[in-house]
Amino acid sequence: MDDATEHTHRAALQALIESLLSGVSATNEPKHIKCGAPDFVIRKGAITVGYIEAKDIGKSLDETEKSDQLKRYLKSLSNLILTDYLEFRWYVDGEKRLSARLGTPAKDGKIRRDKAGLQAVAELLTTFLDHQAEKVGTPQELAQRMAKLAHMIRDLIIEASKQESEGGSLHTQLAAFRDNLIPDLSVEYFADMYAQTIAYGLFAAKCTIPDKKDFTRFDAAQNLPKTNPFLRKLFQHIAGYELDDRIAWLVDDLAQVLALADMEAVLKNFGKYIGKEDPVVHFYETFLKAYDPKVREMRGVYYTPEPVVSYIVHSIDHLLKTRFNKPQGLADDNTLILDPATGTATFLYMVINEIHQSFAGQEGMWNDYVAGKLLKRIFGFELLMAPYAVAHLKLGLLLKETGYKFHSDERLHIYLTNTLDEAFKHSETLFAQWISEEANAAAEIKKDKPIMVVLGNPPYSVSSANKSEHIEKLMERYKTAVRNERNIQPLSDDYIKFIRFAHERIERTGHGIIGMITNSSYLSGLIHRGMREELLKTFDEVYVLNLHGNAMLGKTDPDGNPDKNVFDIRQGVAIILLVRCQEHKELSKVHYKELWGIREIKYDYLSSSNISDTEWQILNPTLPYFFFVPANIEFKEEYEKGWSITDVFPIYSSGIKTHRDHLVIDYDDTVLKERITNFRGSQLSDEEIRESFGLEDTNSWSVANARKEIRDENNWEKAFTKCLYRPFDIRPIFFHKALIERTRPEVMHHMLSGENIALISMRQVAMNEPYSHFGVAQVVVDNRAFYSNRGIQCLFPLYLYPAEGEMQFEGGKRRPNLNTEFIKDISGKLGLTFVEDGRGDLEQTFGPEDIFHYAYAIFHSPTYRTRYAEFLKIDFPRLPLTSDKALFKALAEKGAELVSLHLMESPALNNLITEYPVTGDNTVDKVSYDDNNQRVYINKTQYFEGVPPEVWNFHIGGYQVCQKWLKDRKGRTLTYDELTHYQKVIVVLKETIQLMAEIDDLIPGWPVE
Repeated sequence: MDDATEHTHRAALQALIESLLSGVSATNEPKHIKCGAPDFVIRKGAITVGYIEAKDIGKSLDETEKSDQLKRYLKSLSNLILTDYLEFRWYVDGEKRLSARLGTPAKDGKIRRDKAGLQAVAELLTTFLDHQAEKVGTPQELAQRMAKLAHMIRDLIIEASKQESEGGSLHTQLAAFRDNLIPDLSVEYFADMYAQTIAYGLFAAKCTIPDKKDFTRFDAAQNLPKTNPFLRKLFQHIAGYELDDRIAWLVDDLAQVLALADMEAVLKNFGKYIGKEDPVVHFYETFLKAYDPKVREMRGVYYTPEPVVSYIVHSIDHLLKTRFNKPQGLADDNTLILDPATGTATFLYMVINEIHQSFAGQEGMWNDYVAGKLLKRIFGFELLMAPYAVAHLKLGLLLKETGYKFHSDERLHIYLTNTLDEAFKHSETLFAQWISEEANAAAEIKKDKPIMVVLGNPPYSVSSANKSEHIEKLMERYKTAVRNERNIQPLSDDYIKFIRFAHERIERTGHGIIGMITNSSYLSGLIHRGMREELLKTFDEVYVLNLHGNAMLGKTDPDGNPDKNVFDIRQGVAIILLVRCQEHKELSKVHYKELWGIREIKYDYLSSSNISDTEWQILNPTLPYFFFVPANIEFKEEYEKGWSITDVFPIYSSGIKTHRDHLVIDYDDTVLKERITNFRGSQLSDEEIRESFGLEDTNSWSVANARKEIRDENNWEKAFTKCLYRPFDIRPIFFHKALIERTRPEVMHHMLSGENIALISMRQVAMNEPYSHFGVAQVVVDNRAFYSNRGIQCLFPLYLYPAEGEMQFEGGKRRPNLNTEFIKDISGKLGLTFVEDGRGDLEQTFGPEDIFHYAYAIFHSPTYRTRYAEFLKIDFPRLPLTSDKALFKALAEKGAELVSLHLMESPALNNLITEYPVTGDNTVDKVSYDDNNQRVYINKTQYFEGVPPEVWNFHIGGYQVCQKWLKDRKGRTLTYDELTHYQKVIVVLKETIQLMAEIDDLIPGWPVE
């Protein structure tokens, strides 16, 4: 037995299986196995019974059970045996049912037979061969069974593509999709599309012949609905007679699952709404959840809730009737309607349904109307294969439900295309031609059809891959006004591009309506001001229904009541309706309403309302921001007299971004140094380093290059320094450009070259809490040291140091990072002489640090933060200047106290105000606050006592400091130094609250003069 391998005994096992039951075949295909298939497929005639995975005698089956390969099999294959030719383990739906053993290997290499085991193995194999999968009778069960097999098909395609040449069929098909639809399509994403297309092609075909019991993939190729000619051709190519043999066996098994399904029960409610739920979409979401939840999240596949669709569709119907003199509304014969991000066709479904309802009493005319009028003016574009197939299925079922009978040559005008790419495609291969024909048919609609209504729910993706020349050119109009901004990336979000597409489409028609639900960030985003201005110029009426639900701003409304999103997402959303009349007027007004509350409240409102009965607030957006939300500008004039901090401190940048915090940042210096030493060393291979540290190579970074760069540097240990990671949370960092994606050298150089302090603040915040985004640092700062969903905080160093090799600044090693015009202004107001370094006597002179301290005091005035709250949300803070020398001096002194506290250098920290009285393991488990006893618990028994509620609730940089510091250490055992540090932070916050009140008392009135 010593020379035997797992292949040695395959023939014997095959003979054994085939001898047990007449008509059974055990097929062993090396090509299949190489791509990840089990060793044997067991069939009775054409029906797959199950699978066998065989390992060499002596190979641990316990270890095999833990392997990724077997985990995949157990997840996807419902009837499986794992064997080492001696022991047999039978699994049904991933769970072990039986095990039996023929014998045991002895030390002499012989097998000791087990007589009782022989009978047990025979019974196990017979039971395995007799096993029949339960008949699927619900949509949920079928979706889950299909998903498991589709997931394995995806894995097989990925493996098969690795093994074939560049000219192979899979590579040819991948190239066709890249050329015509998705330029950066990865092999994994392609396999994903491929597997889902096969699954939904089979399902759609089975829906047309639900009673066929011997359903196969060849039936599918012939019976896909003729309403979708592209999918018919595509499916015949990828799943018919030309299907890759390495994948075909599993596709056949998927067809078998459908053949055995009770389709009457599965399809019982398809084509109808059950309450507010669409069974077709629910089936698709169930499929995706079982297939791969990450895919559902990554693709943004969250179907639009029916109440949202209802509000938009009914509002458009009303606008057509009242603004465009179309009494039939959506049913008007000449109104062309487009959903440019069709998804599973939720919007078009409701449009067709509404039109059908308008035919009450005229049902006899419906068939002629659909054929002659309706199908010619309803259009949809979709980029992803699976929702494209679902959309066709769903609308086909709906029309069938209404009594419509499709003619043989009719198709639904839902096209597989990239909405944002207008270019016509020319392809060489037959497969690619089909894709390009579909895309070109859509291009004709984009170019020539007078679309009057554009509606839908476009995808949100700030890292948009849609960068075609056409859409980039269109986007220039939204970017012109902000071209000088440092970061206009938010304007590249896909949803913005879809709005721009719709904007241009209605402009080309000359009149029309846009109705969409999207990410709401454009309503008040500073970077979106040019976009808002362009919309106001083009459209006569703008309606914004702000549905809020932004989990990143907190989960409550301004009054503290729960606020939930209408989707299962974190980003707030809003409905926008834009109307361009045939006789266009000047800059339009904005009609605004906001809806707060739990999801059910929002759904009830949306279901029962439309634009006509919504109580709108009229806004008059003005320069320079053109906000689509209400803005309190009562103190705008006095606020703008102050200096923007970007003008006070000309050199600034955002914080550093490592992209690999877990590698370069730690709580402990020793642990970090050991980790970097191991990374730099040669004991582990690059692959072992990737696995050990959870790293991935990217287009711009690789483990190999980073290791080499650090190894080649003699003074690499000098890169160890400190980083302000979160408020009062300074951690050791290995600050080296080989490992940190964005080191921000233009500012961080000045923080590392000598003594310095820097102001931390933000440009935009959208928090429900009072403004708290001011801080100070003496070290490099992480880009999430402060929190906002409107960008990242910036660092404004007080002093600038010369770069290495650069001449010293005149008169000293460093110079202040202060605008000379600003210095002239403040010096003139105060009648003091400016000194270039440190502090002045505040009688005759003042210095950079006096200015810094004065600003820090002003920014910590509670009145400043509330009086100018509206402006602090939208741009960098402005600093008002006083002409009162005594006030300047008093505020500078208070600011100096605050800076000392926030740098944890104040002598006040020597007197702790809290106790930590209970002995324990000091491990942070569940953090909670006991208001009655003023205790902060870190676990069930241990707590800090004497923490006032106002301290516990105090925010800095958008974080609740006392809670955040502990939550970031969940699972960590706190050291003596950490326990002491936390108690000092409590002192800092208590003293800060007191000093903020004192600052307000010092200022005699506002505006500061």
